[in-house]
Amino acid sequence: MTFSEEQARATLNELGPSDAIERLELLAAELRSENEKQNLVSRASLQEVWVRHFADSAQLMRYVPRETRGAWFDLGSGAGFPGLVLAILRRDEPTILIESRRRRIEWLEAMKVKLDLPNCEIEGKRLEHVETRKAAVISARAFAPLPKLLTLSARFSTERTYWVLPKGRSAAQEVDELPRKLRKMFHVEQSITDRDAGIVLGQGKVEA
Repeated sequence: MTFSEEQARATLNELGPSDAIERLELLAAELRSENEKQNLVSRASLQEVWVRHFADSAQLMRYVPRETRGAWFDLGSGAGFPGLVLAILRRDEPTILIESRRRRIEWLEAMKVKLDLPNCEIEGKRLEHVETRKAAVISARAFAPLPKLLTLSARFSTERTYWVLPKGRSAAQEVDELPRKLRKMFHVEQSITDRDAGIVLGQGKVEA
């Protein structure tokens, strides 16, 4: 499936609360402005921000049941994708954005205020230093190779935790290279915004 910017916008309009599009428009404007000061995302991707960053982030919600309650942990949030988009679309549930780079932390904190996201929490530190708490969902976009990602985040997982991990073209290979016990927990679905990209999905507690 190939999205246009208009189709991506229409899809996002159906997913979130009534003011979601307004907040996403503000995020797009702020992203373009800040990208002149620091390289948050590639300049080319700003021409398709609704597809490449917003819809690409929002599609992760397809793999988490609507009735799921609890914190969504986004590891290595960087420019805020998927974390900021998820916080906009899931206003009634907490979204925890974990990021260790100072300028990215400042950007995320500024966006939390400008976008009025009281449900969004910024953990400005390395994942190893984040206090252990239970996650309903764990996501990570370009954070670390899958084995390292699972090892570092295992202590946040429970038997009910959903894992939604965009992995680009390497998704299937990274799952295949996991130890057998872990490999049985995960499978890959194709991204709806990029025909060459995969999303690693699973549910359950990962033993460190």
